[in-house]
Amino acid sequence: MSVQGETREKTRIDIREPKRYRVIMHNDDFTSMDFVVEILIDIFRKDLLEAERLMMTVHESGRACVGVYNYDIAVTKVRSASERARQEGFPFRMTVEEA
Repeated sequence: MSVQGETREKTRIDIREPKRYRVIMHNDDFTSMDFVVEILIDIFRKDLLEAERLMMTVHESGRACVGVYNYDIAVTKVRSASERARQEGFPFRMTVEEA
């Protein structure tokens, strides 16, 4: 039942998926292949076969996307990997770019 003079207001809710970000792993001449595979398994949750494939792509192409995440997760994974690389003395480099 409607009251005379009643104003109805429509609210439009615009829900968007959060932006996604690619984590890019870059090749260097010093970081060991074993270390890269370890990072891919431990931090990026890749299985051994996928980790080795990604490591070889980085080695041969100079870079590879190792995962797509929301911003906070992408940055956290890069920080974790970079910290571990620093502790091991590797100049390992990863970047985050919008997907």
